Amino acid sequence: MDVNRYDKEDLQAALRVLREGGIIVYPTDTVWGIGCDATNEEAVRKIYALKQREDSKSMLVLLDSPAKLNYYVADIPDAAWALLEASDTSDLSDSSYQKPLTIIYPNARNMAKNLIAEDGSIGIRITNEPFSKALCAQLKHPIVSTSANISGQPTPRFYREINEVILDFADYCCLFRREDDTPSEPSSIIKINADGTFKIIRP
Repeated sequence: MDVNRYDKEDLQAALRVLREGGIIVYPTDTVWGIGCDATNEEAVRKIYALKQREDSKSMLVLLDSPAKLNYYVADIPDAAWALLEASDTSDLSDSSYQKPLTIIYPNARNMAKNLIAEDGSIGIRITNEPFSKALCAQLKHPIVSTSANISGQPTPRFYREINEVILDFADYCCLFRREDDTPSEPSSIIKINADGTFKIIRP
């Protein structure tokens, strides 16, 4: 199986659901995720309900390019750009591996209000995985990416481990990489403060 080649009809089906305010189950650069348009507050609410998770526990989002960050984060600290450059995997060969990085930025904006944490922060990851990258690029909005499990339950490593409750609730379950059993794990998470100081949340 070529993990870089996806069916365009599969991508378009997922995009239709996202544009209509629905939620999808889809492969990401880490584990399988539950996603929606990150600017759609009602769609975000559906994911919180499915996850049985409080709105105060904000979810991260995916973007396809660092160039789009300034629209969603005001006054990005210089430290964030340095971390992004150090963690960029877009030019690595297939044999190279670097764990994806989620950065929690201060001063989030232009997102669904119920996605932004009480302190005004938002977790964003730049994805280089082909399917999720194409979804973000063609939707022209960030996409929510939260692990495909009920809050408190184990994170599924592969599609076949996703709970039927999740699959039944989603408006669309993507076909790409369903048979892929390549081990995966959540991203590293670093929180950056407005003054440029940062804290490692998950190595």
